[in-house]
Amino acid sequence: MTFILFFLLISTAAIAAKASHVDSIPNQIHPLRPKTGSGGRHVPQINCLSWRLAVETNNIHDWKLVPLQCEGYVGHYMLGKQYRDDCYNVVAAAIQYAKTLKIAKDGKDVWVFDIDETTLSNLPYYARSDVAFGAIKFNGTKFDEWTREGKAPAVPGALFLYRTLLAMGIKPVFITGTKEEFRQIRIANLKKVGYHSWIKLILKGVNDTGSSVTYKSGKRAELMKAGYRIVGNIGDQWSDLLGDFVGLRTFKLPDPMYYIS
Repeated sequence: MTFILFFLLISTAAIAAKASHVDSIPNQIHPLRPKTGSGGRHVPQINCLSWRLAVETNNIHDWKLVPLQCEGYVGHYMLGKQYRDDCYNVVAAAIQYAKTLKIAKDGKDVWVFDIDETTLSNLPYYARSDVAFGAIKFNGTKFDEWTREGKAPAVPGALFLYRTLLAMGIKPVFITGTKEEFRQIRIANLKKVGYHSWIKLILKGVNDTGSSVTYKSGKRAELMKAGYRIVGNIGDQWSDLLGDFVGLRTFKLPDPMYYIS
């Protein structure tokens, strides 16, 4: 057990060193909205670190907003070193697992990637004062405008995982809740930051209804029916990793900014 822990720590440090040159999220704290109580809104006392732990372990679910008093905490976490370290630890564990697999030569072994907060980061958007790291109600129109800009950087460590899996012969599949109308924008954004190839890029069509769990389960079922083997699955939301046909192993990246059911 001690050896495994030591190996993971060494692997994480190595991955962080190799991947640091592809992380383009500004490592700085943006000005945060003053804590005025939002027009008299009651702000209950809460331990923000404990809240984040409960969120990441899915003990708190179906939540709508980051607690007002945790806006600053979430902002500092997401833009600071700890978020990057946490991502690298997940990536190190995923790569260590992938090395245990016996990859077939038929090109049917695939790894499912989510996009938002998994391969591409929306931190530049969530750091804006009118979004406040998820402490203000989600505005779909404004988020679509941000998506159209096609400027999302790579999530820390995710590009290194992607490249490592490709080198091992594991093919990437992207399954995202992004609307189909943004296909060309998303393709350009992915390629711009280094994701250059994939087996499938599955976006949400107008006929894809129901919860995210239902939608992604259905798309994974289609992959399996087509003969693909899902050897791994990584996402930032529990809805990426729950449901049917999730794969042989799942990995969750941290995301305390929003919850998708």
